[in-house]
Amino acid sequence: MVISICYVTYLTDHRSLCPARVVNLLLVFDICYKMNQTAGIQHWTDLDSFGRGNSSSPPDIVPPPRPRKSEVKLNSMPWFHGKISRDKAEDLLTPREDGLFLVRESTNFPGDYTLCVCWQGRVEHYRVHYKDNQLTIDEEEYFENLAQLVEHYEKDADGLCTRLCKSLPKEGHPEFCVDAKAFLEAGWAISHNDIELQESLGKGEFGEVRLGLLRGDKVAVKVLKDSSKAAQKFLAEASLMTSLRHPNLVQLLGVVLEGRNIYLVTEYMSKGSLLDYLRSRGRLHVTKTDQINFAYDTCAGMEYLEKRRVVHRDLAARNVLISEDCVAKVADFGLAWREEAIASETCGKLPIKWTAPEALKKNKFSNKSDMWSFGVLLWEIYSFGRVPYPRIHLSDVLKKVEHGYIMDAPDSCPPAVYELMKKAWHLNPDLRPSFFEVKSMLGQLRATTMQCIIQLLLRLPLVYPRKGIILSIEMILSLQHSFRDDLLASYFFNNMENPMLFHLFNQVKIQV
Repeated sequence: MVISICYVTYLTDHRSLCPARVVNLLLVFDICYKMNQTAGIQHWTDLDSFGRGNSSSPPDIVPPPRPRKSEVKLNSMPWFHGKISRDKAEDLLTPREDGLFLVRESTNFPGDYTLCVCWQGRVEHYRVHYKDNQLTIDEEEYFENLAQLVEHYEKDADGLCTRLCKSLPKEGHPEFCVDAKAFLEAGWAISHNDIELQESLGKGEFGEVRLGLLRGDKVAVKVLKDSSKAAQKFLAEASLMTSLRHPNLVQLLGVVLEGRNIYLVTEYMSKGSLLDYLRSRGRLHVTKTDQINFAYDTCAGMEYLEKRRVVHRDLAARNVLISEDCVAKVADFGLAWREEAIASETCGKLPIKWTAPEALKKNKFSNKSDMWSFGVLLWEIYSFGRVPYPRIHLSDVLKKVEHGYIMDAPDSCPPAVYELMKKAWHLNPDLRPSFFEVKSMLGQLRATTMQCIIQLLLRLPLVYPRKGIILSIEMILSLQHSFRDDLLASYFFNNMENPMLFHLFNQVKIQV
């Protein structure tokens, strides 16, 4: 709910506050305090607990969709060995006990799989076809995922040389798969008829992102190409997103599983990626307040992931999106995984300039490696979208970093922010700060920035007696866009003893 405090005409002179006027002021303050307490603000100076705008949501909670949707679980696949060759599979399957098996990605038919089974001293290789979002060996029995296929042939050979008797587990952590039907049972399925696809917003490895309409509301729709491997990655990303709800994470709305294509439907972020926002607007339009807000928003989303022990692994300005009201939200969970489930083997192409050294060399991903990436993202924000490690060849970045190289501070970057970057880039992951700690520091910097700007506003009427008041009022109104309204109002309420500020307060409509 919104309460407007404007034109408090009966309090024009703070120096002559009679008891009745004090009571009136306290009454206004009390009403605002109580109404905002129900919305999650425990105290006017609690600057880290509430988002932009007039949301009535408690901190760190996004109201769940109705009807209530449950989390979609992943199924473990210890027998899945990923991308290995035919010869490697045969080397692993020793001694060749009848029924010993593993599953690998097909080398001859990308997107398909191969079931490798031992029988009478030999290894039989069965191609697993991907057709119409289902898997099959003989085009008679069809399965939603590999786990279902293996479970079926563990019970009955059903045309294979033998029943699957014993799996050969992969060293390290197992892979996972997702049952598409689980999204329907958990309440995340969206009918194809409810989605209207519009123009393309971008393309990726496995498909494209398009603007869509979901029952009249704008949404973003990831459209998957017909590929089994991509389907499992897609559904794994969606599965993780079903467990995440936070104001600074892009929210999953549902999935479309009808027909040949799979759609992943998320909230629409009208201002695009943070990277494009910074580059297209530059220093003329992106203010210091915008920069600290983007940093704080992203850190708040990452702190939530940290609490949930989720590692993003691809944090960068290109993967942070900006909403219509300039809220930054972490997106693209294609590489994200729960910390305990991250595989120890290589995980494919990595963004070298954003990835921590221990992750690049030893594939050790954690929330602390995400913190390294956050430091690079801060550098992107304050350099207005420049490519990190300028003038250093990509192949030389890791070597230089391991020898202690740290990027210089971007032009006009606040020293306190640069100190955060350097802490995030500590070579020892254990010595990097947590997102909880950095969020607290950014909150203090945000409040300090607010105070500096207010002090500037107070000087304008003194420097420009005729136009100063008007300029101050216009700047305060613009601040309501750049700063959270609760932050702005908090400063006013806590500094009412200042005569000039009190005069401005009486002439400006402040929404709390």
